[in-house]
Amino acid sequence: MEVELVSTMSQPQDDELAQLRAQRMAQIQSQIEEQAAAQADAQIEEEAKLAAIAQLDSAMKSVLTPDARSRLASLNLVNPELTTRVKTHLATLAKENRIAIPVNDDQLKKILAGLSESKRETKIRRI
Repeated sequence: MEVELVSTMSQPQDDELAQLRAQRMAQIQSQIEEQAAAQADAQIEEEAKLAAIAQLDSAMKSVLTPDARSRLASLNLVNPELTTRVKTHLATLAKENRIAIPVNDDQLKKILAGLSESKRETKIRRI
């Protein structure tokens, strides 16, 4: 009689344990699916960003002289954000025919001076 009592008591516990395992597996599966979707979205966004940069780079080949492109490439090593802003600005100006093409190095320096963040000049005067 004791054997029957033990087997009947363990049956509800086994069912509850199986139900908890199934719930946990469903949670894990949904987390994996969410992570995969987020990773796919990030990859699509990164590819779009790279395509936009490649398009800007190809536009710069026709807008800038080789010296100006060299200066912009050097600037990209130091300040990529400013370089992207300059490229976007130049592409917009070229598209609207508001700038003489090709832009030489001196013109690029003036554009960079206008777009770069204002920096305070420090002057030291001796009294």
